[in-house]
Amino acid sequence: MLTANEIRDSFVKFFESKGHQIVPSAPMVIKDDPTLMFTNAGMNQFKDIILGNHPAKYKRVTDSQKCLRVSGKHNDLEEVGHDTYHHTMFEMLGNWSFGDYFKKEAISWAWEFLVDVLKIDPANLYATVFEGSPAEGLERDNEAASYWEQFMPADHIINGNKHDNFWEMGDTGPCGPCSEIHIDLRPEEERAKVPGRELVNHDHPQVIEIWNLVFMQYNRKADGSLEPLPAKVIDTGMGFERLCMAMQGKRSNYDTDVFQPIIKVIGDLAGTTYGKDEKTDVAMRVVADHVRTIAFSITDGQLPSNAKAGYVIRRILRRAVRYAYTFLGQKQAFIYKLVPVLVENMGGAYPELKAQQTLIEKVIKEEEEAFLRTLETGIRLLDKMMADAKAAGKTEISGVDAFTLYDTFGFPFDLTELILRENGLTADVKGFEVEMKKQKERARNAAAVETGDWVTLKEGETTFVGYDYTEYETSILRYRQVKQKNQTLYQIVLSETPFYAESGGQVGDTGVLVNEFESIDIIDTKKENNLPIHIAKKLPEHLDAPMMACVDTEKRAACAANHSCTHLLDEALRQVLGTHVEQKGSLVTPDSLRFDFSHFQKVTPEQLREVEHLVNAKIREDIPLTEYRNLPIEKARELGAIALFGEKYGDEVRVVQFGSSIEFCGGTHVSATGKIGMVKILSESSVAAGVRRIEAITGAKVEEMFDAVQDTIADLKALFNNAPDLKAAIAKYIDENAGLKKQMEAFMKEKEAAVKAKLIESAKEIHGVKVIKAVLPMPADAVKNIAFQLKGQITENLFVVIGSVHDDKPLLTVTMSDDQVKAGLNAGQLVREAAKLIQGGGGGQPHFATAGGKNPDGLSAAVDKVVELAGF
Repeated sequence: MLTANEIRDSFVKFFESKGHQIVPSAPMVIKDDPTLMFTNAGMNQFKDIILGNHPAKYKRVTDSQKCLRVSGKHNDLEEVGHDTYHHTMFEMLGNWSFGDYFKKEAISWAWEFLVDVLKIDPANLYATVFEGSPAEGLERDNEAASYWEQFMPADHIINGNKHDNFWEMGDTGPCGPCSEIHIDLRPEEERAKVPGRELVNHDHPQVIEIWNLVFMQYNRKADGSLEPLPAKVIDTGMGFERLCMAMQGKRSNYDTDVFQPIIKVIGDLAGTTYGKDEKTDVAMRVVADHVRTIAFSITDGQLPSNAKAGYVIRRILRRAVRYAYTFLGQKQAFIYKLVPVLVENMGGAYPELKAQQTLIEKVIKEEEEAFLRTLETGIRLLDKMMADAKAAGKTEISGVDAFTLYDTFGFPFDLTELILRENGLTADVKGFEVEMKKQKERARNAAAVETGDWVTLKEGETTFVGYDYTEYETSILRYRQVKQKNQTLYQIVLSETPFYAESGGQVGDTGVLVNEFESIDIIDTKKENNLPIHIAKKLPEHLDAPMMACVDTEKRAACAANHSCTHLLDEALRQVLGTHVEQKGSLVTPDSLRFDFSHFQKVTPEQLREVEHLVNAKIREDIPLTEYRNLPIEKARELGAIALFGEKYGDEVRVVQFGSSIEFCGGTHVSATGKIGMVKILSESSVAAGVRRIEAITGAKVEEMFDAVQDTIADLKALFNNAPDLKAAIAKYIDENAGLKKQMEAFMKEKEAAVKAKLIESAKEIHGVKVIKAVLPMPADAVKNIAFQLKGQITENLFVVIGSVHDDKPLLTVTMSDDQVKAGLNAGQLVREAAKLIQGGGGGQPHFATAGGKNPDGLSAAVDKVVELAGF
């Protein structure tokens, strides 16, 4: 039995043997096509070639393309997991011909690959062909049918309607008949009862389409008519997961080795076995499908977020977390643990997965943890709401309740709708929107803080031991409850603490308080009136028990490296820029450092590099830390220690010294500069008048950045055919691009002239005035040029209104000859009124005015409205 990787490999190698160039998959996330967020078909990366915008580098191409269908008309999200063959992310095996071979070769090679190479039983294969469309003057695709007749009996060749067997890129553009290959995977006894041909295209889970051969031979014009394409295109797409199911004798895509390794790990982590319970199986399928989508999206540069494509990915991740939480008992982040098995199985075909494995795991883990915090409480509350609604005979929960879930518990409204839908209920959408509006009004007011009284368990003061220890036995002196933004937290004061409290720009430590009974997470440590306060989400049950306070040492070490680096940066900046440099603020976190300083002009790249080199030289010297605790402040000043302007110091201070760098400081630091590893300045900017900001990273973060830079350079070289002189190659490309831009500008001028001539030709004379109206797919500048040219050419009795769309933004343009203005018409007034139809506004001079809007669909009506208002 062939593995999934062997099946994929056999496909591309078969077509390579037929003279096809193997090309890598395009990114699943699309960044340069405003009509699509994600690649949803194999042809997306070849659109420019198919549309004739760019010549084909290769006449024959083959690949395996990663695709995503979760939005628009290709929305499979709600089916995923509940059936056995829908997916969010899937692979599409494809072969293309751009003006080379056509139907005969496409069909014969498809048959050869399926039957001769993969050894699929031809008796189980069916082909559909376009039945024709008399309304469009299209006959049945007898050409394709005649080729199929060479391989299969006539009763296996099925006529298909325009919906199934005529492919179109859009309302206009390349299109043509297609021929689908279907396979009957049912047991022999079932095939004997009902012929497969009767189940083709009837949503039978075992009689499925596996390959679609598209024959692009027409161009759909704007008027709906068809004209033959000068260069015909073959575009085929085969569902990889479905092919694997057929080849491996399975009845579900999820039973193949595409998904089974992931499902097995899911079962191991969740303590369950696939195939025992339908609800559990659905959840395992959801998670197995979604982790692929999320990982590939992150690899392609799209992180989960609250906007556009990022929100789609966040929704998918949250759907997986919710299924795992509800049906697999996963209360902690676990989906990120599936990334290694995904990389193991798919990293060979898609090496970008392996290259970014760490990033993928980190992003998924953080997203899971953030969402899990909202899930437990939210789901329990929603369960009660649903039970109450059903008990009262209702089928809808109120908008107020849905908003409570969203506002108080951070529960996404679309997830509420999903869970309700699964339980036969709905939510009051309008009511929810009303509450959202109220919430925005409330958000203008500062959040009130409700602070409880201190509860004292023991008298005493806190002793900070964090310079010497990261673990220390302690006890709780006192605590209090704090409520803010509908969140309840507890502030805890310890007798001794190794936790560094946020100050001096360094973030507070996190970690745990542990005793023999329990472990309490400390999520932050802050100072209040110079008192270290440990913040937790809950109190220990045994408040009197001795506790071990344990700092998160990994975060502490990263903070220490970044803090020590700020000291070295301070000294280097004074050396390079002058002694006027003073620290004006800093932020030290485990991930990065930020250093604000006084300086009155931008620091040049050369100066930044010199600063960076000076600091790295100090790091390489591995200068040991010299620390002075409880040093009289005068002694500190005698040492030459730098104090922060405006900082209040006591009679005794702590001084941190690394060689010639000597500063007052209470933060945590490395034992020697070598532990910083290396520093890399990321940016320099202005934050206020006379204050500049440097942002930088150290240690492992620098290593990660250099890896990324190396990868980028390698990718750039690959883009320029591994040119030995990359700079020269890019310069050449820029020059060529500039030349093409000039050609394009010349072309636009020619196009403007042609459009202007057609508009004059189409002008209608009404009441003695030449009235020109049109809707054009052109940029605003081009329309403006045409309008002024028309006014310049026809100086009397002219009225022009043009609606245009560019980048999905509608524009209304009105101009007229001066005599029409004298007659009482005003272009500005006309466009302001008509612009309401495109949900916009505008204005201008009496003889020329424009209006933009949001609704392109109303453009034709707006043009007609201008003409109507003008009285023509």
